[in-house]
Amino acid sequence: MSALRRLWSSPWPRSRQLGRLRRSVRRSELDGLTFAFWMRTLAVIVVSIWLAVSTVYPRNIYYLAIAATFFMLGYVPYRFRLHRHAEYIKLGFSILDVALITAAIMVPPLAGLSVDWPIQTRVRGQEFLYLLLLLAEAALTFSPLRVIWTGSAIALIWSIGIQLIYARPDTTRFAEVSANGPLSDEAALRTLFDPSFVSLTSWWTQLVVTALFTLILALTVWRSRTLLFAQVQAEVTRSDLARYVSPDVADAMVARAQRDFGKPAVRVVAVMFADIVGFTSRTERLPPETVFSLLRSFQARTCHIVFRHGGTLDKFLGDGFMATFGSLADQADAAARALACAFELQDEMARWNAKRAHTGGKAVELAIGLHCGPVVVGNVGAERRVEFTVVGDVVNVASRLERASREIGGRIVVSAACLQAAGGPPPERRFERSLDIPLRGKSDPITVHVA
Repeated sequence: MSALRRLWSSPWPRSRQLGRLRRSVRRSELDGLTFAFWMRTLAVIVVSIWLAVSTVYPRNIYYLAIAATFFMLGYVPYRFRLHRHAEYIKLGFSILDVALITAAIMVPPLAGLSVDWPIQTRVRGQEFLYLLLLLAEAALTFSPLRVIWTGSAIALIWSIGIQLIYARPDTTRFAEVSANGPLSDEAALRTLFDPSFVSLTSWWTQLVVTALFTLILALTVWRSRTLLFAQVQAEVTRSDLARYVSPDVADAMVARAQRDFGKPAVRVVAVMFADIVGFTSRTERLPPETVFSLLRSFQARTCHIVFRHGGTLDKFLGDGFMATFGSLADQADAAARALACAFELQDEMARWNAKRAHTGGKAVELAIGLHCGPVVVGNVGAERRVEFTVVGDVVNVASRLERASREIGGRIVVSAACLQAAGGPPPERRFERSLDIPLRGKSDPITVHVA
């Protein structure tokens, strides 16, 4: 399972994985931008309805035109969200958003569309809250930069507007009123309710609230983005691992990847070797494309079954593979899973051969050897080339049982130890015969069951 471990140990897979992470996060950002646009559209509709019923004609037409302009200022960056300068476009239009809302609040409508009140009264209402909605929209895009940028634009542009009105000759300023000494309660109240009075205290309060709101939202978005990146990273890693192990095993490996994955241990593992019978002679005259097409189809079919039974694909061996059951974690039913997997592999070969017969293809025969016992599992290799694998006599025996299947005329050869650990074959399955066979490197014959 060398490719599996290289996901952590090799620079190239890490680089490829990082690229996939960035693409996944980028897709999430685009999804967030799309969601923010539709929420902005919903807000425009709600505010437009409110303006239509809360203001009289023709002043409501004036404000509805501003709402339509605001919608267009959101649509343009959304329309160019895939442009290479999309981020700069969005930041630029964020400034236009703030400027438009600030102007709509502070600048009186055209003559005849507004009551004849002093301009100072336009900054004393609750309309400033509309600007804070822009911060909420920025937060929906998963971009802390946009939140900070928008908050800064609100503070700057609103402050410029306040200062321009504050500097008007007809503005009542608290500093001037109280220049001759502290005001009485009555005089202070009169000043507060003076239509031309502008309070710098209110302005500072708005700035402080905007700064705090911006900071809190930026930190919230940053934290959400960090969690999103971690989730995407785990999913990308799991996706890569799932090419080699069953999905549930991939989940466990992702959870343990930063702790003790690959730590040497002794476990009881069922080892399977599977190989296409006569593959070399069958394909020596076939075009390379046909050979690899056959191998890819074989590997796709067999891997799916191995994973479904909770097995781990240790490695491909040309026209065969080695799989283990119970190597990543203690698995009480490892032998039973391996045995059920072997029978289902043969069933899949029968289905595949039936399809191949319709197209004139030759039947594919699969030889399988199974053995079970204690092995050493863990990482082996050099610093830049690490492999998670199983080591022990069980592996050698399983490999030799697969090779012996040609001589004894069986497609599944299972050691007695593996069958006993599995609790016998599945009820609907049976073995044709049992026999003792000698194996190279073994002083005594080994009892096997043949199907």
